[in-house]
Amino acid sequence: MKTIFITGASSGIGKATVELFSANGWRVIATMRNVEKGKELVELPNVVVMPLDVTNPGNLSASIGTIRR
Repeated sequence: MKTIFITGASSGIGKATVELFSANGWRVIATMRNVEKGKELVELPNVVVMPLDVTNPGNLSASIGTIRR
């Protein structure tokens, strides 16, 4: 299964991209600063929602570490 990592997935193009890739059978790592804004995405098949603030290097490293496990 192919995997895609999407930042800014809580709205707009990011959210639409999550929906598109999920519908096409991809595993989607959907990241956003506030996971409450994307809570409906967890209902989609093969979607993992994670908090991520790309402006915070420590948060970015922790998120990538979690995904690799």
